[in-house]
Amino acid sequence: MKVIVLGAGIVGVTSAYQLAKTGHDVTVIDRQQGAALETSFANAGEVSFGYCSPWAAPGIPMKAMKWLFMEHAPLILRPKVDVAMLCWLVKMFSNCTSNRYSINKSRMLRLADYSRVSLAELRAETGITYDERMRGTLQLFRTQRQLDASGKDVKALAADGIPYEVLDRDGCIRVEPALKHVRDKIAGGLLTPKDETGDCFKFTNALAKKAEELGVHFAYGTEIKGLDVEAGRVCGIVSDKGKLVADAVVVALGSYSPLLVRRFGIRLPVYPVKGYSLTIPITDASRAPESTVMDETYKIAITRLGDRIRVGGMAEISGYTNDLGQDRRRTLEHSVTDLFPGGDAAKASFWSGLRPMTPDGTPVIGPTKIAGLFLNTGHGTLGWTMSSGSARVIADLVSGRKPEIDATDFAIARYT
Repeated sequence: MKVIVLGAGIVGVTSAYQLAKTGHDVTVIDRQQGAALETSFANAGEVSFGYCSPWAAPGIPMKAMKWLFMEHAPLILRPKVDVAMLCWLVKMFSNCTSNRYSINKSRMLRLADYSRVSLAELRAETGITYDERMRGTLQLFRTQRQLDASGKDVKALAADGIPYEVLDRDGCIRVEPALKHVRDKIAGGLLTPKDETGDCFKFTNALAKKAEELGVHFAYGTEIKGLDVEAGRVCGIVSDKGKLVADAVVVALGSYSPLLVRRFGIRLPVYPVKGYSLTIPITDASRAPESTVMDETYKIAITRLGDRIRVGGMAEISGYTNDLGQDRRRTLEHSVTDLFPGGDAAKASFWSGLRPMTPDGTPVIGPTKIAGLFLNTGHGTLGWTMSSGSARVIADLVSGRKPEIDATDFAIARYT
């Protein structure tokens, strides 16, 4: 079939690669001049198959109220007259129950573990490199209360057979030796040893080249104006360069996906939640992380990417704005210099991106009520983590095959 993939971020490019492997004639369309130039450009760098949890969790509504008054808050809410924002917040808070958390986390872990296997196979077959490391994620707790609260995550990991290790202070230092300099700031940690790290931008561009070798055409610098739908079936898309005909269209536009499909009555509950990152050159490797450390207090990931440290995190709910707030930079700098003062923060590059979040944390992958129109979006902070598995799922669904894992509850039907 002729398949058009909308979006050349990590999710779009992996989807295109898998669709081309299946034998389809694939075109990728993106408004940018290259791959991974928006949300995939400078994310936290963690590929967290085990550290994979919905933001909607028990206690979050109360925590959110406290965070609003913190100097270095992990959550920033900028209320506005925005029906989509309000609806999304209501749905997100309705998922903050123990039962919903358990269901959502299990669903996310299923996809993440499938993605772990898929990424390993993809790496083996392509040989691409991207500053990758396979040394796990350490969720770092600064207080005993945080360590005690990790029990719900341990329970979910155990139930899904995901390897983990609860660590005391010395155990954390064993995994991340540079923490010995700040041992008094550590209460303990939760290690998920199968997690990985890597530069998402490098990976996406390397895979885009492999996809081109399979015949995928990339139409960069092309504005998507709308979908071409006739008699309940998608026939292609309309761009600023004219119409393109297709048998199937995969929407992988991240936060912008709902804006494209809503005129056809598809209510996609994806909303942009802005995240920030710093990329810092390492000046003292003995005081830099070996892999990813997730600072639970500030919800900030500190990741080793070759000779750089990538510091990413925070959640700003402010709509489709992508300005750089200097107070957010100070929070990132505070977290990394407090634990790993092994980089030159003064020379850091500062970035922000819009994460496409769903209220329950799980992406939306699958068909829509319009024949031939598919969704692969809403991955939130886990697009890098879930992309390889999501791509195989969508390639199977577009091809009329049953996916290798249960994907029925990834579809948009769960919201209807």
